[in-house]
Amino acid sequence: MTQPLFIEASGALPERDAPWEPIVITKEQIDAEIERLAAMPRPANGRRRSYFQHPRNERSIGLAPGIQVSLDVLLPGEETSTFRQNSTQVNFVIRGRGATETSGQHRETALYDVWNTPSMRIYRHKNIGDDLYVRLTYSNGALLDMMNIHVVEENPQPLLKSIDREDEHAAADSTRVNPYGTFQLNEEGAWMMPYERLINPPSVTSPALYWPWEQVKEHLDKLEALGKDYVGRRLYLLYNPMTGRTNGTTPNFFATMTLRPPKIVDRPHRHSSAAVNYYFSGSGRSTVEGKVYEWKAGDLMLSAPGWSVHNHASHDNGPVYELTIQDQPLNIAMESLLWQESLKEPPALLGAEEGFATNRKAVGG
Repeated sequence: MTQPLFIEASGALPERDAPWEPIVITKEQIDAEIERLAAMPRPANGRRRSYFQHPRNERSIGLAPGIQVSLDVLLPGEETSTFRQNSTQVNFVIRGRGATETSGQHRETALYDVWNTPSMRIYRHKNIGDDLYVRLTYSNGALLDMMNIHVVEENPQPLLKSIDREDEHAAADSTRVNPYGTFQLNEEGAWMMPYERLINPPSVTSPALYWPWEQVKEHLDKLEALGKDYVGRRLYLLYNPMTGRTNGTTPNFFATMTLRPPKIVDRPHRHSSAAVNYYFSGSGRSTVEGKVYEWKAGDLMLSAPGWSVHNHASHDNGPVYELTIQDQPLNIAMESLLWQESLKEPPALLGAEEGFATNRKAVGG
């Protein structure tokens, strides 16, 4: 029998590990891995895949503790088996063109298109072009792996939509229903909820949405006209209304498309959410905790480990376009999101009054 362990912590505050160092996976490294995957024999399920792994990550497969990123390759004419899993995904095409089927819905995808795959939807991918079809797939599977609850099925059977007679009988059985229901306990706003509502909350549809790059770019390019006096970031969230106030593309991640005109330098800032950037045009640099990292088109970067002061700057060789994946929606849902702007250096006191006030205003609560 496994025995519990007690860890003495009286009077102590939790310790934080040193921040993970940013990591840049270069275009050349990615291209070499694409060719390696393309040259291997086709796996039985058609999934030619590699995961990007941070060397500090000993708990999950991911570039950040909760952000898993894979490189997926299909040869012309190839398609995968069907899959279903309880993790959610953001998909992004970096080469070629293909088609994705999600819950029977078929859509063709081209370079720099983005779409989400909700949890427990049956999906598969196919290469419909003459070139390799290459995607980056961002998933919260890394977090579910750490929780030991990541369920992935290959060639799953569709879920039954109808309710059988036994379930209908159970729904009508008064011995299975708490007659008092959900009710407010006191004037302070505390409530009580019975078992059957706890385990069967109201259903919210989680749609599979698609953001074609051709349409996104048309709106993104308008942001260049904001001029150098604009202090915000020239970006758009690829917003899934299902996520509500957490501002997500999936319940875990937001995906933003950013335009950086030449010679634009962001203000230093930090946030408890981690960010992964893929740059697909232009070049620039990121300064993270005082260290400078150069990047260019085709590079993938853990650009902002959680709570590390950072900023980005574009060089003068044309505009930068980038896709950013960040686990901010999860942090908002957990009430763990902290965000501080305009930092010249890390504050001496973590969570100073002014910093917390700014954060609460920024995230809406």
